Formats: sequence, C-alpha cells, structure tokens
Amino acid sequence: MSVDPRNPDPEYLAFWRERHVCTLTTPRPDGSPHVVPVGVTYDPEAGLARVIANRHSRKVAHVRAAGEGGARVAVCQMAGRRWATLEGLAVIREDPELIADAERRYAERYQRTPRPNPDRVVIEIALTRAMGRG
Repeated sequence: MSVDPRNPDPEYLAFWRERHVCTLTTPRPDGSPHVVPVGVTYDPEAGLARVIANRHSRKVAHVRAAGEGGARVAVCQMAGRRWATLEGLAVIREDPELIADAERRYAERYQRTPRPNPDRVVIEIALTRAMGRG
C-alpha cells in the first residue's frame, strides 16, 4: 500500500511511533545495498526520517560518498505481518542543535537516552515515498 509520507493515515503513523528496530539501506560505492539495524524517527510534518549515527560508520560514509544531492536510501520496520518502509534522499547533518533534536526524538520513541557520543551525526532523510501494510 502506498502512503503519502507527509500525510500518513493514523494506523501507519502509530506503527512508526511504536518501539521497533529498523533497517537502513544505503548504497555502497559499487551500488550494492548495505543494510544495517538502526533506530529511526519519523516526522511526517517535516517530511523527514532521522537516524543518529557515528560519523565514522560505513552508513555515514556511504551517504557522504553520494555527494551534496544526497544518497537514495530506505528505512524499514516490521512486526509480524505489519511492515512500513520510508524512502528518500539522505544527507549528513552535523549541527549540534539538529543532533540534540534527533537524540530527543530517539529517546522519546525508544524510551532510552542514547549514550553520549562526541562523534554523533544525524542521517536526515527527505522522504519521497512511503509504503507498508498494517
């Protein structure tokens, strides 16, 4: 089922508010997919998904390698037969205020404050597509 990423139905949004481990798929330099488990927050009002990450991680390197236009990525979560995927263009944000906001959102969704990390950045995904099945 296709969903408007800026105006999801209540069930879709509620699923993204539940506590689920997600996957982030980024493109390696050779174009093959790199899939890793992550925590994701979804902000339909802004049309964004956010992943906090270490600046030295492979996922961050893959997004940076795509250049200023961003990397085409996807985040996905599932629970039983329910699943939801968000796709979009990812960029790396290093602004301390944006990092603090992403950490707050993460803590709210996952009911735990992320460990302090001076190397933390935000993978910010400008959403272009959403799909799923509730």
